[in-house]
Amino acid sequence: MRTGHSTMRISQLLLLSMLTCAFLPPSSPDPKDESCLTHLFESFSDPNQNLHNWTKPTFSNPCSDLTFNLAGVTCNNGRVYKLSLQNLNLRGPISPFISNCTNLQSLDLSNNSLGGPIPDDLQFLVNLAVLNLSSNRLAGPIPPAIAMCSYLNVIDLHDNTLTGQIPPQLGSLVRLSVFDVSNNKLSGPVPGNLGNRTGNLPRFNASSFAGNKDLYGYPLGPMRNRGLSVVAIVAIGLGSGLLSLVLSFTVVCVWLRSTERKRAAEHEGKVPHVMPDY
Repeated sequence: MRTGHSTMRISQLLLLSMLTCAFLPPSSPDPKDESCLTHLFESFSDPNQNLHNWTKPTFSNPCSDLTFNLAGVTCNNGRVYKLSLQNLNLRGPISPFISNCTNLQSLDLSNNSLGGPIPDDLQFLVNLAVLNLSSNRLAGPIPPAIAMCSYLNVIDLHDNTLTGQIPPQLGSLVRLSVFDVSNNKLSGPVPGNLGNRTGNLPRFNASSFAGNKDLYGYPLGPMRNRGLSVVAIVAIGLGSGLLSLVLSFTVVCVWLRSTERKRAAEHEGKVPHVMPDY
């Protein structure tokens, strides 16, 4: 009897649990993901209407099964964890509110026409592993703060118009296995902890840094077109010496000629203008 009673009791508890779950409201959307996608959509210009199903009702719960799947948005456990918006001809800046997608692990905005700076706010995407912003029109410096994303495996920023130096802080990313800043307008030395990594850390060859004419240091060549070479200094010295000699000679000639004219004038003044009769 006790065994049968226990079995009945367990069955009742299971039934009660199922009924309770059936009447529970659906999981509430994450307000940060909603803010992230809303601001991102508002900052983009989408001339080809590739984001046609990015509408405000879906932003309220972008990871719900009841809503349309947003183009380029992948969810995991009710949170946005991947944005793949490459090759969509998107324009405009990258909204700093993208940092509100706090569970984001992969951000790919490559091969668009996005402009403006790389937001410093990317540092708050602490779970980010892949950052691909290549082949856009991004300008300004590479934010050192993105080194705060310690899980980064990929940083691909090639083919933009980025300026300034490569932040040495990026060399502290021990998981970094892909790094490409080629074909920008970067300057200064390649940080040693990126160009000449030690230990078991992946190393990046010259192709990762090529196409930046003012960038130098291993694995690129030494500093070029900076300062004057020894030959140039010698040439300038010889040239300036020759120029000084020519100028000095010219000054002396002018002085001698002036003196000669003065003496001739004085001599002419002592000779009578009327010749005597003989």
